[in-house]
Amino acid sequence: MFKKYLELIKLRIILGNLISVIGGYFLASKDKIINYMFVINLLLSVALVIASSCILNNIIDRDIDRKMERTKNRVLVKGLISIKLSIMYASILAILGFYILLTKINFLSACLAFLGFIIYVFIYSAYMKRYSIYSTIVGSFSGAVPPIIGYCAVTNKIDICVFILFIMFSIWQIPHSYAIAILFVKDYQTANIPLLPLVKGIHVAKNHIIFYILAFIVMTFMLTLTGYTGYIFLIVSLLINLFWLSISLLGYKTSNNQVWAKKVFIVSILVITTLSLMMSLDSN
Repeated sequence: MFKKYLELIKLRIILGNLISVIGGYFLASKDKIINYMFVINLLLSVALVIASSCILNNIIDRDIDRKMERTKNRVLVKGLISIKLSIMYASILAILGFYILLTKINFLSACLAFLGFIIYVFIYSAYMKRYSIYSTIVGSFSGAVPPIIGYCAVTNKIDICVFILFIMFSIWQIPHSYAIAILFVKDYQTANIPLLPLVKGIHVAKNHIIFYILAFIVMTFMLTLTGYTGYIFLIVSLLINLFWLSISLLGYKTSNNQVWAKKVFIVSILVITTLSLMMSLDSN
């Protein structure tokens, strides 16, 4: 039974987001003494809020998940946990998460987490995903919130770095998400989800992937140019981003879009993980 509840919160998504929280936290911390209890509370609170949003996403998406091959065996699709119990589960996690943010971190971080929660659950999951090709862009906003929470947990203010992180992490998620859409294009067609690769075509999606990767490279440069990260970060980010770009450019020559999209997806995770770690190691 415990495994079913773990599946419901999408543990891999939580862990991926926590890496970016750590990146934001250490980017802001610089040479400050690390308060490990504070870091634990920060990661726990963000994990709880994300877990709650993932449960609610599962509840909202259960009719869609039922139609797709890769999601047809999810817990709620198979009725292994009741909707009522799932809502209670999500509510308890959200209350605990926001309580820790408000009492142990700061009000600004709690507000940012709440904003990301609302965008992901109610704007993206409940509406945009089903009716708009721009859902990926809107959904990317919520995915850009975790590193900002990590940063603002330390600074307790909005500055230029917050905007750079927000734009940077939002942009990263678009080619990442389009790669997923291309990889599972048949599933999304079956579920009638109006993602850009399906509505505008895969070739157009490839153009968008290249454009957003180039924009992402520019935004990673901005962290160094504005003095928030050092030149080691700049060099590493440039190398990993050029690798991502080169893999993506192969999409114009490939005869197998699914194999190519999987590579773009895997490298995108490598990119954001590397950059999150480098923000931690080479902040000014």
